Amino acid sequence: MDLDQREKLRVAAEPAVLVGCYLPGEEEAHGGDERDPLRELRALAETAGSRVVGELVQRRVRPRPSTYLGKGKMEELTAMIEALKAKLVVFDNDLSPNQIREIEKAVSCKVLDRSELILDIFAGRASTRQAKLQVEIAQLEYTAPRLRAMWSHLGQVTGGAPVGVGTRGPGEQQIETDRRLVQRRLLQLKRELAEVQARKTREVEGRRLEHYTVGIVGYTNAGKSTLFNALTRGGAFAHGKLFATLGTRVEQWNLGGGNSAMLSDTVGFIRNLPHHLVASFRSTLEETVHAHLLLVVADASDPAAEQELRTVHEVLAEIDADRQPRVLVLNKIDAADAATLAKWREREPEAIQVSAKSGEGLELLRAIVLRNMMGAVREVDATVPLNDDRTIDFLEKRADVLDRRYADGTVTLRVRLGRRQLEQLLSRGTAARIDGLPAQEALRQVWDPSPVAAPLRVPPHLRYDQMRDEADKEHA
Repeated sequence: MDLDQREKLRVAAEPAVLVGCYLPGEEEAHGGDERDPLRELRALAETAGSRVVGELVQRRVRPRPSTYLGKGKMEELTAMIEALKAKLVVFDNDLSPNQIREIEKAVSCKVLDRSELILDIFAGRASTRQAKLQVEIAQLEYTAPRLRAMWSHLGQVTGGAPVGVGTRGPGEQQIETDRRLVQRRLLQLKRELAEVQARKTREVEGRRLEHYTVGIVGYTNAGKSTLFNALTRGGAFAHGKLFATLGTRVEQWNLGGGNSAMLSDTVGFIRNLPHHLVASFRSTLEETVHAHLLLVVADASDPAAEQELRTVHEVLAEIDADRQPRVLVLNKIDAADAATLAKWREREPEAIQVSAKSGEGLELLRAIVLRNMMGAVREVDATVPLNDDRTIDFLEKRADVLDRRYADGTVTLRVRLGRRQLEQLLSRGTAARIDGLPAQEALRQVWDPSPVAAPLRVPPHLRYDQMRDEADKEHA
């Protein structure tokens, strides 16, 4: 294969053959199962725009060093490509540069591994400056170790050749020049990305101080963006393909009663995500890392949802986003059968079952998030100077006022007040006294130290009725 063909890694509209070579127990790890191990790779290839015309699976005890596949399967793959006139082979494995080279020699067409395919999708979907920088860095980090095996212009540079400023002079191999250029480009990109990330971090920290923040996370194509649009004014790109969202979108979510949260929609997770992308996209997931609460979305109708959910938890741990409270949201219940939903309810009794498409369960989800935002609720006396209009207005609008008493230039409001609301009052510099204590002291003595209400422990068959009744009362 010549250099031009090798460097044109876009796979759009190309007829492709998918190949998976699985070691014992690897089908599940690669996103498939024994019945359909190439399920996820097929979705990735179609997302990239390729047209799948054939599939080949082999199970081996260990991969063949030169071509990963066995000799017989390589011959079968070659015949399949000729018969189907395929222009692309996509492996559901990470291949070494030498393996890619040897396979391309044998099949006489372009070969991509799983990581290259994902990088291609990300490159095609990146729209923001930050996402484009991250994708280019990931591509260069992936490509740099593969220069010798993937590029053909490795001839020795003769003395006096015009190789440009910065090369080491006569006798240097072109491969060394290329590597140095890649490293320079990487340094430049990382400097630019560091500036973008610094601004992003400041924005996230500022937003977290001012607002209660909620992050939507989950496996790619779980319906996160559709849910985001259903809960907010919308605007997130929602599509039934993998990695429809690569950036982060933040909108205000009205929780009722004058309360709101900042809701963020983030990039979806996937099994075996190239580690370059995990590292590069950590800043994209900054909203997730610092959110007060995470909504972990799973596709209840997907047979592989349980494995996908494990992947989400693993990625969250990898990016240090495993300390916040979480609410499991089982989406797409309109597409799931009753038996599947019953199994989910038995397995995850605390999960909230919703349909972002029809709106079912969204009011209950809102009530649960509001409860988490409020934290522990206490019935207290808040004594406020009459000239502290901001605090009085806040309590009247945000808290449940039960009684009012006026005396000596103050008003004492008997209120049901959540911990989060008191924290908001403190951030405004309130002069209110709570049960006779300064507000800061009341926060320590009156409220539970935990900012999040304890999860309900109610039998699953009673839990939904009880919570819906409470949600209806709060909404009313």
